[in-house]
Amino acid sequence: MPKITFLNLADDKRQLLIEALEQEFSRVPLYHASISNIVKAANIPRGSFYQYFEDKEDAYFFLLKEQILKNKENFILSLQKCEGDLFETMTELYRLTVIELSKGENINFLKNVFLNMTHEIENKFNEIFHADGDIEHFKKISLLIKRDDLNVANEKELFHLMKIVITITLRNLIEKFAQNLTEKEAMNNYLIEIELLKKGLKKI
Repeated sequence: MPKITFLNLADDKRQLLIEALEQEFSRVPLYHASISNIVKAANIPRGSFYQYFEDKEDAYFFLLKEQILKNKENFILSLQKCEGDLFETMTELYRLTVIELSKGENINFLKNVFLNMTHEIENKFNEIFHADGDIEHFKKISLLIKRDDLNVANEKELFHLMKIVITITLRNLIEKFAQNLTEKEAMNNYLIEIELLKKGLKKI
């Protein structure tokens, strides 16, 4: 995460550096990103970059965390709007994400994120829903979820159900970029998989 020197920057200088980071990480995936390009765009000495971040990975995950915090807020709002219906909430959140991507907001940055998914990045996205290791956040979310129509016996099963749903959601977002799907195609594919999950996959 950013060093205190970054947080203490004047707003205009901090915003300029953030824009330089967004520009570079939108241009190429993390492993191809160039610190030289970042400092040039931000008009700062290369040495200053290391006063603000440990390395380019640190800067990248700072940007990703900012995006995830936004989505975390959207998830809570959607969960409240959908009166605790987990599947309806996830469908709404997926729809909003697809619409945002179709508008081109952060599209290149997110495209590079999804098409170059790693275990560490996936764990960051998990924080939107249950924040691995953040027990209080999971408790807050679990209290908002309506359990009556979910076939889960306890908190542990709810936790794993949410992991399954986020895995499906992330894979569908990756597929949207990889196959250049339209908004309608992406939604149709997601709805099929969510409906299968809701019905159950084995006849009894």
